[in-house]
Amino acid sequence: MTRIEALADIALQAGAVIMDIYGTEFAVAIKSDESPVTAADQAAEAVILAGLARLDPGRPVVAEEAMAAGAEAVTGPAFYMVDPLDGTKEFVSRNGEFTVNIALVEHGVPVAGVVYAPALGRLYAGAEGQGAWRAKVTDGGSLGPAEPIRTRPVPEKGLAVVASRSHAGAETTELLSRLPVAEFHAAGSSLKFCLLAEGSADFYPRLGPTMEWDTAAGDAVLRAAGGLVVTRDGAPMVYGRRDDDFRNPWFLAVGNASILRSVLAVS
Repeated sequence: MTRIEALADIALQAGAVIMDIYGTEFAVAIKSDESPVTAADQAAEAVILAGLARLDPGRPVVAEEAMAAGAEAVTGPAFYMVDPLDGTKEFVSRNGEFTVNIALVEHGVPVAGVVYAPALGRLYAGAEGQGAWRAKVTDGGSLGPAEPIRTRPVPEKGLAVVASRSHAGAETTELLSRLPVAEFHAAGSSLKFCLLAEGSADFYPRLGPTMEWDTAAGDAVLRAAGGLVVTRDGAPMVYGRRDDDFRNPWFLAVGNASILRSVLAVS
C-alpha cells in the first residue's frame, strides 16, 4: 500500500466514526476562537492520530483539536497537518458538506493530501509526482475504483467560481465583480479545492481567515491535479508557520495559471 492509499484508509476510518455521531443528537460546544466543536471532531482526530502513529511512527502531527487543547506545536522538515472535521458548521447544519483532511507537508509544501466527504460518499487524493484522483465510497465504507482527475482549461464562457458557504464577504464580491464570472457556487469545507481539481470549477478566492489545517489537504490535491494556491500578492502558500499559530494569509486558488494572471491584474 502506498502512503497516499494508507492516508485514504485512515480518512475512511475517521469518516465512519463521524457518520456514527452524525446520526445522533450530538452536543455542540464553542471553543475559545468561537468556532463550534463536537464529539465527532474529537473522535475522528483520535482515529487519525492513532493511524498516523502506526503508519509513520515519530513523524510530527499538527492537528486542530490538539492545538485547540493547548498541545505544543511540533513540525520539522516533514509533518502531517490534520483537520479531523473541516466544516463543523456544515456538520451541525447537516448539509453534508464537511470533510476529513489529512496532508503531508515537506519543507513548507503540501506534497500529499486526502479529502474525504463521508456524508457525500466522495474521496479525493493527490500526491506530488503521482497526480490526483477521486473515488466513490459505498455506504459500507468501501472505496471504489480510483478515477484520475485534472484541472481544466479556462472556459470561453467565463469562470466558474466557488466560495465559502459560511464566510464569503464583501471583499470577495468586489473582486469577482472585476472578473468574467459565468457561474458562482457556494460550498463548504475543503471541497472547494476538490471542485477545482476535478475540473468542475476554476477559481476559489478566500479573502478571510483560515488555518493551515483547513487548507493543506485540499491544496495538495489541487496542486497534484495541475492547479495552484497563492497568497493575495501571488506568492506560493507555505505551511508550518508556527510563529503565526498556523494562520493562513488570504489566498487565491486556481485551476489554471492564466486565471491567476487575470486575478492579480485586477486585485
